[in-house]
Amino acid sequence: MTIETTQMSAALAERSQRLGKVAVLLGGRAAEREVSLKSGGAVLDALRRCGVDAHPLDPDERVLEELRAGGFDRAFIILHGRGGEDGQIQGALETIGMPYTGSGVMGSALGMDKYRTKLIWTAAGLPTADSVLLRDDADLPAAEALGFPLMIKPVHEGSSIGMARVESADALERAWRSAAEFDALVLAERWIQGAELTCAVLGQEALPMIRLETPNAFYDYEAKYQATTTRYHCPSGLDPAVEERLRRLALDAFEVVGASGWGRVDMMLDAAGHPYLLEINTVPGMTDHSLVPMAARVAGIDFDALVLRILETSLDRG
Repeated sequence: MTIETTQMSAALAERSQRLGKVAVLLGGRAAEREVSLKSGGAVLDALRRCGVDAHPLDPDERVLEELRAGGFDRAFIILHGRGGEDGQIQGALETIGMPYTGSGVMGSALGMDKYRTKLIWTAAGLPTADSVLLRDDADLPAAEALGFPLMIKPVHEGSSIGMARVESADALERAWRSAAEFDALVLAERWIQGAELTCAVLGQEALPMIRLETPNAFYDYEAKYQATTTRYHCPSGLDPAVEERLRRLALDAFEVVGASGWGRVDMMLDAAGHPYLLEINTVPGMTDHSLVPMAARVAGIDFDALVLRILETSLDRG
């Protein structure tokens, strides 16, 4: 072993020891449970490879009691969807003074709410597609007035669960009723035709953007987690000046809703080159199909180093 390798190993051991005993919160009760279990398993393995004393914990109503009893020093939140990405677990951890990864209560709650995120972006002068909130069938005419096609999405779900592209009034009503099975609030959004992009955020840095291509109508659940036909372009192939502008937009979009630590901002770029923010993810996936690790690799950050850096965002808390 060279002197340089020995020094690197010693530095990694020092970083790992500083983090103490870590609970990897995974699973949960949301519709994205299976994805969270897979993400959590990958995170757990990476932390252990880095020498971190990490343990899995699938939270239920006894989670705070189990964290206290287990003598944990901090939590790595890898719970996708409701209960884990909407400020609930963050608020619970605040009550016992336990540091955790990622966004705080406000940033998590707002980021999970697609409707209110869009309201804040609009108020801040950031570009996002026109939309209508659907609470009951009386709101459908206003959605139709946006013009077809439309994207229908539950306000508080992730992983494209409950989403659909519609091209007629009949399809709109069916898609709204289907989405309403997941959430009482549904968003009808003007369809943007163009390049689908995502930008991972790590600390104060926007990582290289990823351009997505799928033969599906949009980047849906199947395209994200099951398909072999989805293509990921990173580097994105965009003009460097355009990408730099969009990365700055992603950081602004992330910051204005109070998000922090790490996450991802999704957007579209239409044929005229105009960007439209779609949504943010404050606890993105960390599976073998996931986008944040993909962007990190292009930035020279391997998976284990990425996971360790995310965990270290908890040092700013508590």
